[in-house]
Amino acid sequence: MTNDITVPPAFTPQSFNDSVSAVDRLIEIYNRNTEFLRDSFKRYLDGDLPTNKHRAFYPEIRFRNDTYVRVTSSLSYGHVSQPGLYSTTITQPALFRGYLCHQLDLLISNHELPVEIAESSIPIPLHFALKAGTEVVSEKPADLSAALRDIFDVPDIEHVNDFIVNGTYEATEGEPSPLSPFPAQRIDYSLHRLVHYCATDPAHFQNHVLFTNYQFYIDEFCRLAQQMMKDGDSPYAAFVEPGNIITRSGSDQSTGEPLARLPQMPAYHLVGKKGRGITLINIGVGPSNAKTITDHVAILRPHAWLMLGHCAGLRSSQALGDYVLAHAYVREDKVLDNDIPVWVPIPALAEIQQALEAAVAEVTGLDGIELKRIMRTGTVASIDNRNWELQDHREPVRRLSQSRAIALDMESATIAANGFRLRVPYGTLLCVSDKPLQGELKLPGMASKFYQEQVAQHLQIGMLALRKLASMEPERLHSRKLRSFFETAFQ
Repeated sequence: MTNDITVPPAFTPQSFNDSVSAVDRLIEIYNRNTEFLRDSFKRYLDGDLPTNKHRAFYPEIRFRNDTYVRVTSSLSYGHVSQPGLYSTTITQPALFRGYLCHQLDLLISNHELPVEIAESSIPIPLHFALKAGTEVVSEKPADLSAALRDIFDVPDIEHVNDFIVNGTYEATEGEPSPLSPFPAQRIDYSLHRLVHYCATDPAHFQNHVLFTNYQFYIDEFCRLAQQMMKDGDSPYAAFVEPGNIITRSGSDQSTGEPLARLPQMPAYHLVGKKGRGITLINIGVGPSNAKTITDHVAILRPHAWLMLGHCAGLRSSQALGDYVLAHAYVREDKVLDNDIPVWVPIPALAEIQQALEAAVAEVTGLDGIELKRIMRTGTVASIDNRNWELQDHREPVRRLSQSRAIALDMESATIAANGFRLRVPYGTLLCVSDKPLQGELKLPGMASKFYQEQVAQHLQIGMLALRKLASMEPERLHSRKLRSFFETAFQ
């Protein structure tokens, strides 16, 4: 092993006044540098690569602002507020092309200044240069005299963090300020995790996401999606299932092989134009899963995510099958306490609330006082102990009453709080499936009948709400409520 480092020829930094050319340059740098690493890895496996370090770097966007003059913009993003140098490393620019063009368009036009595209000083880990799901193994380990990490860079935990979105980032003097909420290695980490947990390519994820905690919703979603594809008259171009099984509109034939087993949190996608379709993910039960998946989906910068699931109704006036539209949350899930303190309020977002209420009214055919009989707006409490009833529950029941909670579950507050933290618009519409305080527990026979009658309607409401949100301009959804004192220019 030598101390020499082999790198591809350096790219000269270039300035751009239009976003398309800037993103083209990002793609050129990224493709060349990842190809260099993949080719070097192939030679490594073949045993003919020199035993010195082989390295290539992420592309980078740089922007310099020279004035305190305030930009005239009605948007909460797309500009910086102070003079200085700003930068961000970029990965997978082709995947994020639409997003990057939009962010750069705003930045260039708002400030009437160019952006600079260059190579950064942050190495691309070999693992992230390979296609997600590729196994980093050798068929001839005995023939290789050097350890993998001696030849290539590996993921560096220093660059895989949420310091920027958590508001805890502290720049070293002389360093640029962050231009976007996530650096490249953090994004690469989540792209690979999405493939692992959801078993579909990140390119299939849509800008409007539903989370659910029951397989019944997945079964109904698949039934509806397959019917839409067969009929060929839906607004969606394709339906994608785990394993990247694709059924295109106008066809009942699919491409791809079914998986031998489903992943932990399978994702299903109704693909729309410009990402305006619907992604549905079965997150299973519990706040840990809810945090894990939203941590990773957030790097795709969706325009909205909603929780559709079942809950315990806490009021005697509620009936099984009633809906709960959350407008506040009691956070006893604990999984986000280190990232966003429990004293931080999680506000309801007007556009999301209005879309959900309108969808309930449209699907049920009810309005006014009749709508209020089947849907209550109020506080949802999320806990981390599914069997809380087995404890001395006098104290938790007192706290739930003091909080004015009307429903209890294990995921909704986590998804809403992580949406707030990660600047992704969020909302919750739950369906009452049991009433433990009134002795109406979820029993197999009751549950089966309940699911058969309610799931289809609940899912229809959620999908309609997302279609309403997709018809809006994204700028309306990315509320100033989600922005702190010091924010990145990129949404």
